[in-house]
This record gives sequence, C-alpha cells and structure tokens, in this order.
Amino acid sequence: MKTKSKAQVPVGCVAPEDVPDAFFQLACTNTALRRATRRLGQLYDDAIGPLGLKATQFGLLVAIHGLTDEGKGPTLNDVAARQLVQISALTHALRPLVRDGLVALNPDPEDRRSKRATLTPAGRERMQQAVSRWAQANGRVETTLGPGVAGGLRALADLIASERFLDAYRSGRPLEGS
Repeated sequence: MKTKSKAQVPVGCVAPEDVPDAFFQLACTNTALRRATRRLGQLYDDAIGPLGLKATQFGLLVAIHGLTDEGKGPTLNDVAARQLVQISALTHALRPLVRDGLVALNPDPEDRRSKRATLTPAGRERMQQAVSRWAQANGRVETTLGPGVAGGLRALADLIASERFLDAYRSGRPLEGS
C-alpha cells in the first residue's frame, strides 16, 4: 500500500491535519439525533431504572406485548423489524430479559428454525409497573418541549423511520409532500 511519507496516511485517505476546519462545522443530522436520543434515553432510563429496566428493555417488552396475537408471541424477526434492529442486536438485548424471567423464548411450532418471544407473568407485571413511570417521564418531556414541538418531533422521527423516507433517500430524491 502506498503512503505519504509525512504522516504515513494510506493513499486515498485524508490526514487529520489536511481536513478543513469547515468540515467540523458541518451540520450532521446523525450526530444531532444520536445526541438527542441519548439525552432522552437517559431521562427515561432514570424513570424506570428503579424497576431494574432500561428504556430499550421496556421498549422490547412493549413491542412483544403489542405484537402478541391471541396468546401467540411474535417471532424474533417480527420484533426486530418493529424495532428496526438487526436480529443479532435483538438477541443480545433480550438476554437479560430472558435471564430475569421477564421474557420466554420458545421454538415456533410451525417453523422450528424460528423462535417466538412471549412475556412471562413477571414480564407483564414489570411492564405494567413501568408504564406509569414511563408516562410520567413522557409527560415531563411533553411539558418541557411544549405539545407542538413534542408532536412535531415525534412526527419527524416517525417519518425518518419510515419506508417512505428510506426509499427517497436511496433514490436520491426529496420526500414528496414534505
């Protein structure tokens, strides 16, 4: 591999000292949203932390509950799709919930290669306990931002998470109707 002698930077790469200062001042939507998500996550974690849950775990309990149909829990693929996460990240996130007896994973009787997730009685109880704490934190966020800003933020987040946004991004065109 050819490199510059001055900083031993591979050809085709930019040495840190050659990056223009203007680059660091560019608005980065990803960074801004990740920072905002971490801040909100910390607030919700603080609210439900006394119950031994993190916001992501509560989200999984709610997703499993919401996808359960007539007592039949969702497949892990269904949960991953709902949460927009890779299956490997989902199985990693489920481990403590399974370990703590809040979620059970069982083979799908129709397709033994798939697993289905169900809330245990302890999982349903913990989720119910967390709902009021979650709602209180959510109410405080709503009050702090104001209903208009909070509603707009949710609408924008839903838009970015949508297939419509993904299709427009992949095709390099602006969203229609936005």
